Amino acid sequence: MDAYVVRVGHDHTHSVSPESASGKYVGRLGLALAIGAGFMLIELAVALVTGSLALLSDAAHMLTDVVGIGMALSAIMLARNTRPSYTRTFGYYRAEVMAALANAILLFGVAGYVLIEAVRRFGEPPEVPGGPVLIAGGIGLLANIVSFLLLRRGAEESLNVRGAYLEVLADMVGSFGVLLSAAITLTTGWYYADMIVGVAIGVWVLPRSYLLARRSLRILFQHSPEEVDVEQVAAELGAVPGVCDVHDLHVWTLTSGMEVASAHITTTGTDSGDEILRACQQLLAERHHIRHATLQIETTDTARRCAQLSW
Repeated sequence: MDAYVVRVGHDHTHSVSPESASGKYVGRLGLALAIGAGFMLIELAVALVTGSLALLSDAAHMLTDVVGIGMALSAIMLARNTRPSYTRTFGYYRAEVMAALANAILLFGVAGYVLIEAVRRFGEPPEVPGGPVLIAGGIGLLANIVSFLLLRRGAEESLNVRGAYLEVLADMVGSFGVLLSAAITLTTGWYYADMIVGVAIGVWVLPRSYLLARRSLRILFQHSPEEVDVEQVAAELGAVPGVCDVHDLHVWTLTSGMEVASAHITTTGTDSGDEILRACQQLLAERHHIRHATLQIETTDTARRCAQLSW
């Protein structure tokens, strides 16, 4: 069998693992973690003193920010400092995806808690003082705006950073809600406002949690990336001069910004295997941004064995 195994776009002369998209934002994640932890304690203290469900909901969301960003940082450092080995051929890059999924689960849990607490309070809403809630909500909003600006750019490149970013975004909207409930309580004395805003914050974050969990599970189940049309990739590889068939094509995401592919390329036998290989790897890299691929070049006779495989 003439087999050519290639890491597309990979320099075999170095031993340092490629850094994922999340690795560039360690400093920003660390700063966002420190800001979130400090202001979360302030909001939690005021919520416990005043009995504000809206502020408690916002403090809980900020807690998920802190835990989520902490997990994101831990996952990045784990992936960065643990090199691939013969027993862990891809290292720990998937740890970042696990952290993103855990963030989504935390958000679901917080939303559920707030809804249960709101039902418990429905008949007799507690008298929540608007002044302290207004001040704490304003401080929380300021903290979230700073964290939002720190993480906005990284959210476009990294699923892991996006998980932390979505939590900060949800919490920022929650802080607006806290300010609204405090203003209504101060001006009208209607204590149901605090409970209603608390529920609204919990419900608002659920669709975003679902999307984050869905994207994380797609990666963990090794589904093809949403932005890659695998059928089109197969067609384009099959159109490369000298190629008569493409099979066992797999495209998946290792972690954010790291797409991987493997395929068997059957040739007519009239063209150089090296030339076909270079053409295929160039196509994957330039048209589909897949720079890490394992391609096997084989003849028609060799390809018959693949048809005998059961999966």
